[in-house]
Amino acid sequence: MSLEINQKQLVMTAVQGGVAPAHQWAPFEVGASGEIFSWPSTGGITYNVKVGDSVFGWAGEHIEPGVSSQFTHANKKAEAGYQFMACCGNQVKVISGEGKGSIGTVLGHHGGVEHLMLDFDDEILDKLTYDDKFLIRGYGQGMTFIDHPEVFIYNLAPDLLAAWCLKEREDGCIEVPVSVIVPSYAMGSGIGALSMTTGDYDILCHDTETVEKYNLDKLRFGDFVAVLDHDNCYGRTYRKNAITIGMVIHSDSPLGGHGPGMMTLMSALDAKLVPVLDDTANMGQRLSIGRYKK
Repeated sequence: MSLEINQKQLVMTAVQGGVAPAHQWAPFEVGASGEIFSWPSTGGITYNVKVGDSVFGWAGEHIEPGVSSQFTHANKKAEAGYQFMACCGNQVKVISGEGKGSIGTVLGHHGGVEHLMLDFDDEILDKLTYDDKFLIRGYGQGMTFIDHPEVFIYNLAPDLLAAWCLKEREDGCIEVPVSVIVPSYAMGSGIGALSMTTGDYDILCHDTETVEKYNLDKLRFGDFVAVLDHDNCYGRTYRKNAITIGMVIHSDSPLGGHGPGMMTLMSALDAKLVPVLDDTANMGQRLSIGRYKK
């Protein structure tokens, strides 16, 4: 047995989008502790929030690192296709404007607003405008381990999987490097969603004792994380001994039921996936992007 994937069967498809404008959700919002705030939130081109940064401490909520992008909300099926085909770790090319020809990396998708986040180096970000367009080679949906079909894989580029360095054990289980292991009860907004190939769900960080016990204060953009007793094979639900692995894609939020967002990458039942704590388990570190650009 091995961790070989069905790479020759994966379809590579071009999808194209533009910059999603920054939002103001309301003049003021109310946090879970009753605090009143008026902060930046989703959308736009964010210059100073990157993969590798902490998801905490920003004067903002649901902040998306790098470029927030979308196809168009005028066509829901095309928008869903843009989100679906673009996988974490895929290559993205700027195809217009002053930055034309520049290359970046797909980070992940954010449900509700239906944004796809893109990472570019600082010198490229400085050239981008809201008029620019991005071409993505969507590649990764449909991936499976040939010898482990019971592991469901979503939203993951083959190159990132290879850099992640999973390990097959003699007992047939698969060790997965993660930065943090999250208890089942600390998951919030997004539970019950049926599609694992778009959107995300949130890690709740409002309870101080839980944050301290599970080191949730370590969370960074781009971190690989494991969620205990959560099944994401056909929808997001509680199931004992299931494990879901994801990646952190947006910042913390004081809103009740919300927190750092995690997109689904992998899920399996019966403790098939074994999370192993590793401080280098971050997409940026594995691909040398964001704060880890060499």
